Amino acid sequence: MLNRTREKINDGVYLNVINTDKFKTELISFYLILPLDKNEVTSNTLVPLILKRGTKKYKTSLDIERRLEELYGSDMSVSVAKKGEKHAIRFSIEGPLEDFVSSDEILKNKLEVLKEVIYNPLLEGDGFNKNYVTQEEKNLKDRISSRINDKKQHAVTRCIEEMCKDEAYSIYKFGYIEDLDNITSTSLYKHYLDILKKARIEISIVSNVDNNMIKEMIKGFFPFNERKSLTLKREKVVFENIEEKIVQEEMNINQGKLTLGYRTNIPYEDELYSAFLVGNYILGGGPDSKLFINVREKESLAYYIYSKAYKYKSLMLISAGIEFDKYENALRIIKEQVLSMKRGEFEEKNIEQSKRAIITSIKTVGDDTFSISEFYLSKVLSGDDKDIDELIDSINKVNKEDIIAAMNKIMLDTVYFLKNQ
Repeated sequence: MLNRTREKINDGVYLNVINTDKFKTELISFYLILPLDKNEVTSNTLVPLILKRGTKKYKTSLDIERRLEELYGSDMSVSVAKKGEKHAIRFSIEGPLEDFVSSDEILKNKLEVLKEVIYNPLLEGDGFNKNYVTQEEKNLKDRISSRINDKKQHAVTRCIEEMCKDEAYSIYKFGYIEDLDNITSTSLYKHYLDILKKARIEISIVSNVDNNMIKEMIKGFFPFNERKSLTLKREKVVFENIEEKIVQEEMNINQGKLTLGYRTNIPYEDELYSAFLVGNYILGGGPDSKLFINVREKESLAYYIYSKAYKYKSLMLISAGIEFDKYENALRIIKEQVLSMKRGEFEEKNIEQSKRAIITSIKTVGDDTFSISEFYLSKVLSGDDKDIDELIDSINKVNKEDIIAAMNKIMLDTVYFLKNQ
């Protein structure tokens, strides 16, 4: 059983405590959340990579690892993620609960390491350590360059970039190579200080812990002073008068990548969104889906095909791997399957199969601490306050009329095809 409480503890700082006795470990996650901005996304990505390299107290990443090992093999991770049109910088530490080790200060010690990494970076002059910045810029450059290696994902990303060309959602989460030349150890440090002042801070604790005790510890550990938190705007998800775009690009590949991007026009917090999720699964969620059966099995037009919901921006993307000369036929039959969903050409058994699959997936959220933390963060960022049981209940209540209504809201925006040179 999960019991979540949320409390504002400073300007733009929120503590989310998810109480559970299911695990022998506890997870502490510290999120810095900013609006996606093309001018800042590359620097945002670099900041956690630099901070995890060393601090005033722990000069190297090896020193940090040694300290975590002393804390009964605790583990620290950092990441950046695109949450709709928001950029989330995450710092997490997971380690054993005090109940399972011979120490009554392990939570305090984990918070000390987290504070040290986030608030006490290793400095050189008026900026970050120059060697660390140079190394991490190279690593990030390699990572950004490698995005084209996965051709399937590259096609999906390019479809989104074209579809949302004038929207923040088109911004690539790791940033841009051309920005790296203009980032110095000094400019990056100044940007980091700016982040600490303006970012929304969401602290998530998944643990069997006393709420008041952890609140006082957090307030005592972290210097949340001189802050002026930015307002995080909800993404625009409802569009009218969409003009369908067709984008074709060439690359040295041996299999065509076809992606169709749809606007669902249904906000994540809308009652119809659960019906859309069920409809999306019937359309392209598994081996019994319309797309799989009709495009891949019956017509042999695709090596793979599926549809996927992108909740924060309320998009649906259909992705398929096809022969280059099958483009027209594949596109036609994919559109036919979407149209058949709008007509209600599916059975009750399809609805029940899809509900079971979605509910099974939802239930896995409670299987690990990280999934729980991310789930409740998504609730905050989307403005939807349904917990796991309420989400399952909303899926169970979906009927055929709801699905038809939801599917009739979706509109094709962009067709993207990656073909051979």
